[in-house]
Order: sequence, then structure tokens, then C-alpha cells
Amino acid sequence: MKPNILIFMTDQQRGDSVLAHTQAKMPNVDKFRGEGVTFTQAHCPSPHCCPSRATFFTGVMPTEHGVWHNVGVANALSRGLKKGCRTWSEDLSENGYSMYYCGKWHVSDLESPEDRGWQKADGGSFHKAGLNYNYPNWDRICKEGDLPSNQARQPGEILRSGYPDYTHYGISENPHGDNDVVNEGLTRLKKLKGSATPWCLYVGTLGPHDPYFVPQRFLEMYSIDDIELPENFQDDFSNRPNLYKRTRDVFNQLSTAEHKEAIRHYLAFCSYEDFLFGEMLKGLAEQGDAENTLVLYLSDHGDYMGEHGLWTKGLPCFKGAYHIPMIMRWPAGIENPGRSIDSFVGLDSCAPTFLDITKISTARSFSSDSLLPFLQDKPPACWPDAYFTQSNGNELYGIQRSVTTREYKLVYNGFDYDELYDLKNDPGESCNLINDLLCEGIIKELYVKLWKYGKENNETCTNSYIMVGLAKHGPGVVNL
Repeated sequence: MKPNILIFMTDQQRGDSVLAHTQAKMPNVDKFRGEGVTFTQAHCPSPHCCPSRATFFTGVMPTEHGVWHNVGVANALSRGLKKGCRTWSEDLSENGYSMYYCGKWHVSDLESPEDRGWQKADGGSFHKAGLNYNYPNWDRICKEGDLPSNQARQPGEILRSGYPDYTHYGISENPHGDNDVVNEGLTRLKKLKGSATPWCLYVGTLGPHDPYFVPQRFLEMYSIDDIELPENFQDDFSNRPNLYKRTRDVFNQLSTAEHKEAIRHYLAFCSYEDFLFGEMLKGLAEQGDAENTLVLYLSDHGDYMGEHGLWTKGLPCFKGAYHIPMIMRWPAGIENPGRSIDSFVGLDSCAPTFLDITKISTARSFSSDSLLPFLQDKPPACWPDAYFTQSNGNELYGIQRSVTTREYKLVYNGFDYDELYDLKNDPGESCNLINDLLCEGIIKELYVKLWKYGKENNETCTNSYIMVGLAKHGPGVVNL
């Protein structure tokens, strides 16, 4: 009997928020971890919703699926997947699965989930965030954004002349409408009881995405006295791309106390998502199919959460924006549950895994292999010893690629100077060694890895023209 699949994808959740001995209180996820397999080194390909979600649904990297930015903003360079790019949901739908979708889509502005094999979970609408090519609305901005110079800044507020008000954190009893999304999922679960066909249900919430507005009762789970700033909070960004510092400067209006309050709200948001996930698990148990249902808890990308003085996500290529939760439970298919796997895996690992466990064959290739051997406690003899990221900038464009091993991270910045971090001695990524002559051999070795991976994944930022071929070691080093 083919397994059912239940996917719970949050938005902008740090990978360490679901691991043991972290600040986030997530009792449902803690119990869930003991019943499944936790991938402690899971990552996304880009610190941005659309390219990462496109990778999740296609199993290939941005260089291959073609989604680089928010597909719904006016200056997006692409509106959806490249022609001919296929999603795993289409494979399942065409092979007898009943496919249901509720919550955030954000893969294409040209298509909805219905174009990719899904149907609405329970009569709701697909959440297509930010689809407004005319945003920002200039009349509204001129009215609301040009703030008087004598206006007092409120706690958590960031004032920006000529832009609308922005408040970093606060209270909301149904932030981003996540409770409504989960209720749609629960209603569909009840209707699936006794289903004669295998099913897949996707539940996509928007928390803990900024701004961090959370229900009061979850904020009360945390005392501000227990909140600590990250060790690298005071990073001065010496010898780092100027864009990093400029991004951090946006948050300099916040006091130390406000940064701590923002961390408190972010953690509370994670706890709220944990509560909603717990409701889905209860619904599945009551529905009666838990034994043969693969449940996946994950997120599209992470959040800096005050590291380096930064928040949310973007071009600063630090681990907090790329490290994501990824936990799988499947009572009928996981051997020795409760294990943690520290191999490098990513969102591109999900598509081949779904096709593997459902025994659906395909001729197309993916950027990663299936995770099924890990679930069966038979780890592959050969697995990548590095992970790679691909970004062309969120909506402030800038080509960036990175490769991370257990020891080092190399970041190629087409818009500024590169970065090298010694992760063993500098896990907080605070000291850029790119100009250290003693690291020349390591830098070249990592560039070889980066370009080899690029060749395998249709990399396009390899133009050799004198004004744009700015990498310290270009793609030709692969052949040396």
C-alpha cells in the first residue's frame, strides 16, 4: 500500500529552532523528533521564498528551474518555472494520488497549484503572497510613508522616510491567517478518513515570517530576562561586502532591548507554529492513517534572528538564513526512529524522496538523491561532503554563489569581494579570511568544487568578459 504524505511547511524558520537544547519551546516537534528522523544539516538553495519553494517542488536548483526572486513583484526577472520544468506533485497526481493544497504557494505567478496537480484542500483560496506588479502604490506611499520628522518612534518601529510604517514585532491572535490555513487542512483530513486512494496534503503557513506578530499566550511562554543576544551581534562587518553593513544598518534604530524583544517574539512565533503543527498531528491521529503516512515538517528558508545585528533574510550569506528544519516521521517506513542525521541535505532532496517512497519512476534527474536510505537506516556509501547555494539577490540584484564544507565556507559575490570562513574556529562567521595568503590553496580548492557543481546544475554566471569575470578563480580551474 502506497503511503500518504502530509507536508507542513512554515515560512522563514531557522533550522536550530527545532533542535534539542535551543531557546525555542516546541513540545510537539520535540515529540515528533523522537518518532522520526531529524536532518540536522538541512538547507535551502536561496534565502528567499520563491526560489527555495520552486526547488522543493521540482527537485532542482534555481539555475535549472529559473525562479530567482519574488515572482509577484514589479522587478522580478522571472514569473515562474522554466518551460518544461516538472513538479513531483504532477507525478503523484498522475499516478493515483489525491492531491490537496492549502496555504502559501509562491512558486509561480503564471500558475496556481491547480496547474501542478493539486486541488484546494477545503474551498479556501491559494495564498499567492505579494502579487501586485504596481507595488509600491505611489499614492499610498506619499500619503503614509513620508513621515514627519518630529514623529516619535514607537517600540519595535523602524522609521524610513518615504516608505510605509514598519513595526518589527507585536501581538496578533491569528498572524498571517495561519490558523485559517490549518483549519482548512484539518477539515480536509476529516474528509480523507477511509480514503480508498493514497493522498497528499500540503499545509503551508506563513509564520514565523516577519513582522513577528504573535498570539499573546505564546509570547508569555518566554521571559525577556532569559533572552540573550547572539555572540556575533556586534559584528562590525570589517572586510565584508558593504551591502551587508547597509542591510544591517536598517535595524540600527532598534535598541538592544528591542532586539531582545524581537528575538522573544520570533521564538514565540516558532512556538505558535509548533502548536498549529500539533493540531495537524492530532487530526491525523483521529483520522486513523498515521501509521502509513509520511509526515514532513520543514521550512523554505531561515532567519538571521539578530545574528550579526541582522533580521529576516537576504544576500548576507550567513548560515541562519539557509539552515532549515527538516524532520520526517513514517511509522511504517522508518527504521529505528528517534535518530538524527548530520549529512548535508536540502530542499532539492524532497522530490526524489517522494517519488522513491511512492515507487514512481521518472527519467528526469534531480540535484540531489533520495533520502529513503537514511529513513531505512542504511545511509548511502557516497553522499555529498558539501552544500551549495545560489542567489541572484532578492529584489536588490546581486549574483552570489557559495559552497560550504564541514571546515570552510566560500562565498563568491559578483557584486563585491568574496568571503572565506573557517567554520571550525569561527562558527559565527565573523572573520573573513579571503585575503589571507595562507588560505590560497583552500580558496582554489573550494572554487573547483563550486564550479564543478555549477557545471552539473547548468550554472550560467560563467561569462568570461573582462568586466564580469570577477571570481578569484574562474570556471576554467575545473579543468586544471
